[in-house]
Amino acid sequence: MKQTHLYDVLIIGSGAAGLAVSLQLNSGLRIALISKASLQGGASWLAQGGIAAVIDKNDSTDSHIVDTLIAGAGLCHEDTVRFVVENGPDAIQWLIDNGVDFTREEGATSYHLTKEGGHSHRRILHTADATGKEITGTLVDRVLQAKNIEIFEHHCAVDLVTQADKSSRKIRCTGAYILDINSGDVELFQAKSVVLASGGASKTYLYTSNPDGASGDGIAMAWRRGCRVGNLEFNQFHPTCLYHPKAKSFLITEALRGEGAILKLPDGSPFMHQFHADAELAPRDVVARAIDHEMKRLGSDCLYLDISHKPAAFITEHFPTVYHHCLEFGIDITKDPIPVVPAAHYTCGGIVVNTKGQTDLRNLYAIGESAFTGLHGANRMASNSLLECLVYAHAAANEINQLNQTIPDPDFIRPWDESQVAYSDEDVVISHNWDELRRFMWDYVGIVRTNKRLQRAQHRIKLLQKEIEEYYSNYKVGRDLLELRNLATVAELIIRCALQRKESRGLHYTLDYPDLAPIAKDTILVPINFAGQDVIINLD
Repeated sequence: MKQTHLYDVLIIGSGAAGLAVSLQLNSGLRIALISKASLQGGASWLAQGGIAAVIDKNDSTDSHIVDTLIAGAGLCHEDTVRFVVENGPDAIQWLIDNGVDFTREEGATSYHLTKEGGHSHRRILHTADATGKEITGTLVDRVLQAKNIEIFEHHCAVDLVTQADKSSRKIRCTGAYILDINSGDVELFQAKSVVLASGGASKTYLYTSNPDGASGDGIAMAWRRGCRVGNLEFNQFHPTCLYHPKAKSFLITEALRGEGAILKLPDGSPFMHQFHADAELAPRDVVARAIDHEMKRLGSDCLYLDISHKPAAFITEHFPTVYHHCLEFGIDITKDPIPVVPAAHYTCGGIVVNTKGQTDLRNLYAIGESAFTGLHGANRMASNSLLECLVYAHAAANEINQLNQTIPDPDFIRPWDESQVAYSDEDVVISHNWDELRRFMWDYVGIVRTNKRLQRAQHRIKLLQKEIEEYYSNYKVGRDLLELRNLATVAELIIRCALQRKESRGLHYTLDYPDLAPIAKDTILVPINFAGQDVIINLD
């Protein structure tokens, strides 16, 4: 019989959200932290730009709120925005107290603040252009020192476990089946509370700035266990990914445009002023569509981002990561423009949660990119995502700390049974299905959409899901198969959400409905096995 693990809290995901919640739980709780790769392998580690918060005396909470609401194109939940922004300074202080070293003004004790698209003030704290590495690396060091946190690297969640309380008969989440990627064994991890901090689903698309693990695992698992999802049609395409045949998923931070970089056509002429009054500092959806439009109009493989008019010392000091990485491909950004293309970057929708991170399923929480909190609306404003991770990690930890003593231990559940499945030598099937899914999502459910494209995608995903489920039922699971299954589930949900939205708003742009609808509404999908009858989350 395979090993069964029992903890107070099971955290699936080891990015900024997962690390932060683990460190804010009571030190007396037994915690399991599941990481699909190494602790440094997630999207948080790659974040370049920074984290937004009101710490400058010339800035204000109301200004940050207004900027976020405008960027969100009428779909942000104002109470959520206020909750996150008001808790921003405390979240920053918590990071500083834990040893995060943000870049300071030269010769001063104050922090250097940069400005990004959608922000009316300089409020982005950063560590040069490697903020995610600094934050994640610092939190990883703290987690490694914590005696109550057991770390499981190279482990991948298969599915959530639920059971009914003996007294109330209400369904609650009590753990998950977890694959040890190295051994191939699936083990049962049981816990009083489970936190999904598993990131977004941008790997659904062919071109993405995200690492390979961004396959929407938490969203898919929560949906299968009866949780609602919302606003998945809003997948943010970052305007500027490095375009080079040997460069894999390298993001060119928006902070370059915040510091004066100019987008140019192949002939060297600027064009963003034709699309928005703020030009390069327009919201990301506007910039991505403008680049997409110009590339298609010209038949160009890429456009260019040019910061070479700035002093070389300024560029190398503020953007060392971008400078050195581009130099590896023969691009000196102090002299040359950077070839760029849009790429899927951030999942603005996700699992429906309240301001405590609670999902529709008892004792199951979702934080970070896997959650739909209402903060981002129809378009995430730059550098609000790391802030959301921290604020919701704190809120979820507080809730779990308060409730832990009242939650009974899970009842015994049978370990994972693989007696009826076989090993497969047809891994090429998974590879082909993976490639087909990501290609038709890019072609049909990308930056610009139509009903016909979406209907084609819906037809294709249904056929693909039948193949995947047949394969899943008959063969031993591995990481690639699990990710393919989850990607197919999330792709279906994205398509369903997109078909329901009969307007163009924020990140969802359709040629069939180019105008805004008179009333802004969230797109909420409710599963047949809806689990939320006794956990009320108000979306008004």
